[in-house]
Amino acid sequence: MDTSLPNFYYIIFDEYGGYNAVNEYYRYDCSEVIQVVAGVVVAVGAVVGIYWRKAKKKVQDKLGIDENANKEVEDEIVVSDDK
Repeated sequence: MDTSLPNFYYIIFDEYGGYNAVNEYYRYDCSEVIQVVAGVVVAVGAVVGIYWRKAKKKVQDKLGIDENANKEVEDEIVVSDDK
């Protein structure tokens, strides 16, 4: 006869020397789930954004596309206190 506890229970010894079988499954709060999902979305978005920029740059280099070709460049304005 197997006298061991099922694997979803573990024993906590209290200060009086007794023990309690406690269910180790944790019930997640709704806000914790939302935080985890939001963190995963932000992380995936960052990774996708980084690889999108790298892929876009490689394609532009292969096709010879310069995204700054038709942009106007303004002259640099220098302010000095010389009188």
